[in-house]
Amino acid sequence: MKHHLDWSSYETAGQGDAYAGIPATGGDFARAVAVCISDRQCQRSPKGVMCPSFRATQDPVQSPGGRVVLLKAALNGELGLTPFTHPELAAAMDLCVGCKGCKRECANQVDMAALKIEYQAQRNALNGVRLRDRLFAAMPRLLARHPGSVRNLIKLRDRVPGAAQLAERLVGIAAQRQLPLPAPQPFVAPEPQGEGRTVILFVDTFARHFSPSIADAACQVLTRGGYRVQVLEPAPDDAEADRPLCCGRTYLSLGQVEAARHEAQRMQRALRPALASGHPIIGLEPSCILSLRDDHLKLGLGPEAEALARQVHLLEEFIAREHDRKQLQLPLQPLPGPRLLVHGHCHQKAVGAMKSMRKVLRLIPALDFEFIESSCCGMGGSFGLEAEHAALADAMGELALFPAIRNAPTSPLLANGFSCRGHCEEATGRRGLHVAEILLHSLDGTALSPTEVA
Repeated sequence: MKHHLDWSSYETAGQGDAYAGIPATGGDFARAVAVCISDRQCQRSPKGVMCPSFRATQDPVQSPGGRVVLLKAALNGELGLTPFTHPELAAAMDLCVGCKGCKRECANQVDMAALKIEYQAQRNALNGVRLRDRLFAAMPRLLARHPGSVRNLIKLRDRVPGAAQLAERLVGIAAQRQLPLPAPQPFVAPEPQGEGRTVILFVDTFARHFSPSIADAACQVLTRGGYRVQVLEPAPDDAEADRPLCCGRTYLSLGQVEAARHEAQRMQRALRPALASGHPIIGLEPSCILSLRDDHLKLGLGPEAEALARQVHLLEEFIAREHDRKQLQLPLQPLPGPRLLVHGHCHQKAVGAMKSMRKVLRLIPALDFEFIESSCCGMGGSFGLEAEHAALADAMGELALFPAIRNAPTSPLLANGFSCRGHCEEATGRRGLHVAEILLHSLDGTALSPTEVA
């Protein structure tokens, strides 16, 4: 069996006889599957993140443990000669949203999100890549090359009667969803200002093309904090130097590993000077920046990727670190007003990054905030846009997140994830803010108010 991800460094210590019955032909991927000890903790619904598809369906097959049973059967030859196309395995794996909650909350850290990437890559190799998956995965490239055309097509699909239904029949994009519309003008990087310490800001596709105000806010916050902000650009020797950088997350989440590896290598080349100089690398979108710390390590990119992973921070992680080192110079002003609701992206929760969020929000005088206790919002990147998954995606959000937002009608909402903000706005009418925007409000002394409610 050819692996698409690099499983050679997967942590297997202390698993005892967990590998009994796993064939050698499965290699390290099989060992990654076998870390599950079948304690069924993933089939409970306590507080925490794991597992949104199980929570919404209450079907044991739709839990990490249930999926492991089928993956083991596939590797043991029980699902035929082409097990990765078996409908029973597909029915289980297709409902995984890649939230990484199992990696955090499972006793043995089963990484079902990574296992699903390998599963999808195996299926793609046998069946080819579906048109819808090609479109969703290539969206960063399409936006970079044809932003106006993408914007016009989305407007056409959302506003012309019958167009959404036609798109659902032809491509499989849920007709009931209103697709996010790219901004009229993408983010334009300002010239670095000031003489402070240089920081490298990675502006991801979603901030660049859909939410340029977030990238603008981050630049302002860091500059006013005394840092010299350098927006990351492609390396001079990049064959596609005219195309903005992308972490490859959209490709990776849909099992298109080679394309993801290409994007990761572009990122790696562009970040070599920062790695050599020790400049902090800061990002805004959790699923993007945390890919550099986790998923990129499974792409076989060598020790440079491991070194890079240690130098990458979410904006709130960097600010919290600077505060701990007594190097923070942000003149934050009080933000009294309605309680701020905070929804954490699944990947933020999975790596424990919400601690930094809490620490940063506590730096803002008079800010009253509350973390919403919930699992995934349900959107899961493109998952909630897919016709066959849209209803389940809504059910995931309705478990706890959406009711919490509706029950506080005057409260602003903080949600760092692009998909999270979109799904919350569609379901509740509440427009979410990024932590960079919250910090800019505080620096400017402009109150968070019901104007943040759509």
